[in-house]
Amino acid sequence: MTTYQTLTFEQSGPVTRIVLNRPDAANGINDTLAAELADAAVRCDVAETKVVLLTGAGRFFCAGGDLKAMAASPLGTGRFVKGIADDLHRAISTLARMDAVLITAVNGVAAGAGFSLAVIGDLVLAAESASFTMAYTKAGLSPDGSSSYYLPRLVGVRRTQELMLTNRRLSAPEALQWGLVTEVVPADELSTRADALAAEMASAAGASNAAVKKLLLLSFGNGLEEQMEIEGRTIAACADHADGREGIDAFLNKRAPKFA
Repeated sequence: MTTYQTLTFEQSGPVTRIVLNRPDAANGINDTLAAELADAAVRCDVAETKVVLLTGAGRFFCAGGDLKAMAASPLGTGRFVKGIADDLHRAISTLARMDAVLITAVNGVAAGAGFSLAVIGDLVLAAESASFTMAYTKAGLSPDGSSSYYLPRLVGVRRTQELMLTNRRLSAPEALQWGLVTEVVPADELSTRADALAAEMASAAGASNAAVKKLLLLSFGNGLEEQMEIEGRTIAACADHADGREGIDAFLNKRAPKFA
């Protein structure tokens, strides 16, 4: 266990658990939390980590940026917000590009940048009591936290416009129907289900999961032939990897694979 002021970071074998830990402030993102999340993300970007589980403490997943901290900053609001956004974006970039599978377990309200953090997961679990809202324009602000990148790709431009301009609040079942989350579970089962999914991903082929993440990130910027060339090179690299050799051998010998 490593001590941070605004989050907890616990590594257990190939699984790292990060908990946003400002429950009295709805896990709002201030400058400290953004910087600590960026640091924690870098610590997850290592070969030993196969799964990262991100959730929130208390009733909220994350209510977005801490507006009180923004208004009180002696740096001036704009400069202070830019610093938070820069650190948050470093964290998200690292989490998106690391080899480990990112599981987000949305335990309550996900608003603003909390909404953004929730949906960057490779696998997104939501408690039945969770809800999702952009909320930026309600405070006279514009979206950040990668939402203008991910949301159009997840739900399309029209639904993104609705979320961002009207601040529509989605329930967890609605978020599932829209394709924003992977699975909805009863609130009292969220932690158990998240741990089980993390264990499942930890026992899977890490090299294959990393390849899936990289291919999907590249797909939006490539044409068909370029993407297929990358697919060919990537599957060849996976076949030469220890995970690939183990997976093929296990399949041919009709046994369960034992990935490193």
